[in-house]
Amino acid sequence: MTTTSSTATPAPGRASGPRTPDRLPLLGLVVVGFLACVVAVALGGAATAPVAGVTDAGPAVRWALPLLRIAHDLAASVTIGLLVVAAWLVPGPKGSATEASPTMLRAARLALWSGVVWVVAGLGGVVLGFADAAGTPLTSPVFWAQLQTFAWSLEALRVGIISSVLVAVATALAAVSLSRKGLSTAAVVAVGALLPLALAGHAGGNADHETAVNTLALHLVGAALWVGGLVAIAVLRPLLGRRLGPVVARFSTLALWCYGAVLVSGVAGAWVRVGDLAGLATPYGALVLVKAGALVVLGGFGWQQRRRVVGRLADDPTSGRLFARLVLVELAVMGVAMGFATALARTAPPVPEAVVPVDTAQSLTGYAAPAAPSGLSWLMTWRFDWLWGLLGIVLVLVYVGWVVRLRRRGDAWPVLRTVSWVAGWATVVYAVCGAPGVYGRVSFSWHMIEHMVVAMLAPLLLVLAAPITLALRALPARRDGSLGPRELLLGMVHSRLLRVLGNPVVAAVLFFASLAVFYYSPLFGLALETHTGHVLMIAHFILTGYLFAYVLVGVDPGAPKWSPPLRLVILLVTISFHAFFGVALMTGSTLLAPDFFQAIKVAWVPDPLADQRLGGGIAWAVGEAPTLILAMLVVGSWVRSDRAETTRRDRQADRDGDAELTAYNERLARMRDRA
Repeated sequence: MTTTSSTATPAPGRASGPRTPDRLPLLGLVVVGFLACVVAVALGGAATAPVAGVTDAGPAVRWALPLLRIAHDLAASVTIGLLVVAAWLVPGPKGSATEASPTMLRAARLALWSGVVWVVAGLGGVVLGFADAAGTPLTSPVFWAQLQTFAWSLEALRVGIISSVLVAVATALAAVSLSRKGLSTAAVVAVGALLPLALAGHAGGNADHETAVNTLALHLVGAALWVGGLVAIAVLRPLLGRRLGPVVARFSTLALWCYGAVLVSGVAGAWVRVGDLAGLATPYGALVLVKAGALVVLGGFGWQQRRRVVGRLADDPTSGRLFARLVLVELAVMGVAMGFATALARTAPPVPEAVVPVDTAQSLTGYAAPAAPSGLSWLMTWRFDWLWGLLGIVLVLVYVGWVVRLRRRGDAWPVLRTVSWVAGWATVVYAVCGAPGVYGRVSFSWHMIEHMVVAMLAPLLLVLAAPITLALRALPARRDGSLGPRELLLGMVHSRLLRVLGNPVVAAVLFFASLAVFYYSPLFGLALETHTGHVLMIAHFILTGYLFAYVLVGVDPGAPKWSPPLRLVILLVTISFHAFFGVALMTGSTLLAPDFFQAIKVAWVPDPLADQRLGGGIAWAVGEAPTLILAMLVVGSWVRSDRAETTRRDRQADRDGDAELTAYNERLARMRDRA
């Protein structure tokens, strides 16, 4: 393919002009990113030799690490951007939502090459990272043997290996995919490859570990989608022709969400590491200020794009040239931001990355043991979790926004459903961030309160809010074959996977069996001691609880609903097993997660086994209220179903003169005559 730097957009109906990707925007981003990284490393001292007496891998490793990381981050953004734009923003051939157009396939091939760079840079970072951590030069005769022995045991290197494997999978999918579904799968896997990286760097060692990890994960995903999507559109612009307008308009909405994610996570993450305003006077703080300034400038450019370009691209060919010029400047600023961000990861922050634990609880969970609970603790004890707290706020705002959209066009939406949604997420936030979440990190009984609220009460409220029905009514439909949020949601609703998971027996088994497996396996200990395990635990509780409530009382479309009597049987059988689980905990003599609870030794939990038995009583007792509500709702559905059937038969009788009853009486008469 030949390189072109043309910035002209062909007018509608004219020849398409250049039919090869425009590599100039990508080249500019790479050059500016590397130059900014070099400047930031020099200013921040990221490549400065350590103090005398500290082992050092050498200046080549110190300089190569940030430069390899900027190559890694650029390749990651480009790969994700190309796959996301191709899978979800570009119209399909002749409006097809399943086939891949030549432009989409070209984007996938470009993603293949950038994905290869991503994998190589990721694995290279593992090698150089080990050399830096061990203080061993690459030329040392023992280096490679040590790498093979210890690389997997170091979390910062282990997550790099996991991420590279996921990238390799995404790249392979991009290479063989000939449909939009395959490209969508590759895009999801590629985005997922970023998440393990949040556990490394300053996030992994910061004193406020969970906040640092959560904000960094959000920052990585938001920045990659934003930068990569813009690069992808700029590179594919000559191939898009008249489809450029719709693609840019859709990306503009995505970019706005990404900007908000980067802004919020950047401010929160920087504050965790800077500590106070005095920290901004340090080299680390100076790099943060440059990055913040770049973010403000990018916000201005984004506003200009939305105000002057997005709405005119479909009708005004000259807008394409203005779009191209603004994009080149935006990418240059993004390159500066990415270069300085890379140097930040190698610069010592003002807040120490590691602190001496004040007690065993802090060494195991990252937080000091809370004081003994009192009556006011139920309301006064809080520790905001950025992941679940922010997720709850965003989902409530999105739901309310959809309701407002319906009302503005004259459609009604039940107020009680909105109240149910708000109450459901308020319940989740309280359980995770309030007293149950705080005390549940060190006490089994409090943990069980958190579990019961998150797995049984909150999902019931969320299901009754009918969010899928609301989304399908509020989200606009796309007619050009591209996949928007509504199309993705419809695909999920009608998928084979949901038909399987939506079977009440399957949902019940997942709800109970996974409960037993979780608590009676090492998974419980991992959820108590690791951030990843804790996040997956909460997500699992919410999802399995939501699925179970959905198959019983959900009104949203999806898997076929069983009759109310059968659903009631499923509920009673499942809750019987759940009660058995609670009784087993109440009478058990074996401590679950013994290594954790025997080591943590919280003063107000003198007997962990007695506390566990109390937790079993809570599991048995607290689960009764949601179960009763579920049973009442299923019975109510049964009554409504019978009433509707009676009404249908009455109307049928009015239409045909009660032919069914007449035929029944005639059959009885014939039987009497034969007797």
